[in-house]
Amino acid sequence: MAAVLASGVSADADERGLERRLEPRHEHKTTIAVFGDWPYNLNLLNNANLLLDSVNSDPEVSLVMHVGDIHSGSMPCTSAGTLPPIAASNPGWNQQIFAAFQKFKSPVVYTPGDNEWTDCHKSKESSSGKPLQELAAVRSLFFARPGWTLGLHEMEVYSQAKYFSPSYPADAQFVENMIWVDARTVFVTVNMPGSDNDGLPWSSVEDKTAREAEIAARTDADIRWLQAAFNLAEREHAAAVVIGLQADMWDPAALAAGGDGLDRYTGFVRELANQAVRFRRPVLLINGDSHLYGSDRPLADPSSATGKIHNAAAAANLTRITVQGSTNAPGEWLRLTIDARTPGVFSWKNVAYCVDPLTSCK
Repeated sequence: MAAVLASGVSADADERGLERRLEPRHEHKTTIAVFGDWPYNLNLLNNANLLLDSVNSDPEVSLVMHVGDIHSGSMPCTSAGTLPPIAASNPGWNQQIFAAFQKFKSPVVYTPGDNEWTDCHKSKESSSGKPLQELAAVRSLFFARPGWTLGLHEMEVYSQAKYFSPSYPADAQFVENMIWVDARTVFVTVNMPGSDNDGLPWSSVEDKTAREAEIAARTDADIRWLQAAFNLAEREHAAAVVIGLQADMWDPAALAAGGDGLDRYTGFVRELANQAVRFRRPVLLINGDSHLYGSDRPLADPSSATGKIHNAAAAANLTRITVQGSTNAPGEWLRLTIDARTPGVFSWKNVAYCVDPLTSCK
């Protein structure tokens, strides 16, 4: 199936003919490896070969997706843009993760999490960086070539840096947002981090005006990119849509006393529900953030606990998977198979690569 992505997503979507055909690599079936919240400690990074070898040894894996958080929430960030670097920072950590990504045989798609930028102001991360500077550092390293994945064998994708509505030229900054088509399925990633979508004050570096502007601009761009993905799926008669992002937008811990809250996700969730209802066919959302593997249909019943959180439309065709966090035992990656010839399209299983990530992976 040849894919065509028009610039923009609303009524003015086609006012400029920004279109490009990217040929899918598989006609009906493909398998991808998904993980997130990795690596959370030096032990995991030192034993990255166990994850690499596990994924690389699977001959059916055609793509790798990391759904955010490339270090723990108790580790300092890179101290991007601060010279000399803050003593507690890890200025070479991101480069080591980048090097690991480049050892995967398949293309690697990564979407940022809160630990590597949103939360860098927190005392538990040693107040090691300013969020917007850290996000700029992530973009300059992991998204240096807009429209191309990472990995040993890179793949061309649609990037919002190149495909954006002419009515919203500022959306070009969101180079991390990607779309691609394979096995009659549209895949889309958006930068949607934990910590209530950057809704928490930036501790000692708080700039409410800048933070609120960041949330509004990014969330609106994410919604437009999500709409673009579903529009593409409709035009190409896709069998399914897969969305990858970091935040667990239904995390019960966030709603508990002292939790981060979930209200900053409501606009995005409601649009996701609307798009899924319109699409009618299977939709799969994959997230990390809360670290414990599970799957559910969070919007199937508006009267359910998850359905009440965002008061979104009922979308029984939306399935959600939370991937296992890297410090939970066993260390696992998700083996997701998409087969457009089957009614449910999606099937998956967890593949263990490390027995006890907290002590020794060997």
